[in-house]
Amino acid sequence: MSAVTAVEVVLDRSSPIPLYFQVARQIESAIERGELLPGQRLDNEIDLADQFGLSRPTLRKAIEELVAKGLLVRKRGVGTQVVHGQLNRPVELSSLHDDLTKSLQRPSTRVISCGMVSADADVGQALGVSAGEPVLAIERVRLARDEPLAIMHNWLPANFADITSDALSQRGLYELMRAFGVHMRIANQRIGAIAASPSQARLLGVKRGAPLLTMERITYDDTGAPVELGRHVYRAETYTFQTTVVGR
Repeated sequence: MSAVTAVEVVLDRSSPIPLYFQVARQIESAIERGELLPGQRLDNEIDLADQFGLSRPTLRKAIEELVAKGLLVRKRGVGTQVVHGQLNRPVELSSLHDDLTKSLQRPSTRVISCGMVSADADVGQALGVSAGEPVLAIERVRLARDEPLAIMHNWLPANFADITSDALSQRGLYELMRAFGVHMRIANQRIGAIAASPSQARLLGVKRGAPLLTMERITYDDTGAPVELGRHVYRAETYTFQTTVVGR
C-alpha cells in the first residue's frame, strides 16, 4: 500500500472563490502535474482540515468534488486514494489508443492473444464473410498510466493477418490498419453496461460484479466494406462517452 501523502495547498481567504473549490482545484492540479500519483493515499480528512485551517465539512466537500470527477476514491480500510481522472471520450470514429495519447494518459497495451481463428456466425455476419472462414482475432488489455482501463476484443478480415502481437503492443490498432492502406469511414456503435465477470474483474483490477461500460462497433472503410468488429468493456469509474444531441 502506498504511503500517506501530504498535500500542499495555498488558500486565498479574501477571494470570492469558495475555499472548498480552491482546495479541489489545487489537488487536481497536483494530480495532473504528476506530483500525486495513482495509488497514493492522502492524509485523513481530519488531518487535512487541520493542515489547511478548514472545517471538516468544507474539506469533505472538496474531496467529494474530486471523487465525483474520478480523481480520488474512498476505500474502506484504506482511506482516500488517488486514481486516474475519467477519460471523457467523444463518440466518434477514433481509436482508444489515439484518444489516450491526445489526453496525455500514456497508453500501453498488454496483448493477451492475436491470431487467425475460424469466424463464428456472429463475427462472419459482422465482417461479411461465411462462418468458418479465417479472421484475425485480437484480445488486449489497454492501460492508461500503467493502470488497466479496458479489455478489447477485435476481429478483422483475413487480409490483416500480418498484424502481430509485437506491433499491437507498440501501436494502436487503427494506426496499424491505416498502414495497410485502409481508411475507416463510418461505424455502427452500441453502448451499454454489464457487471464484471470473474475474468474481467481480474484483468481490470476491479471487484466481481463491478459496473463496466460496454461498446460494440462495426467499422466500414470508404468503399463500404466492413473492416472491424470490436467488442470492448471499460472500467466505469474511469471512463465516459460524450456525444452531442441535436434537436429536430
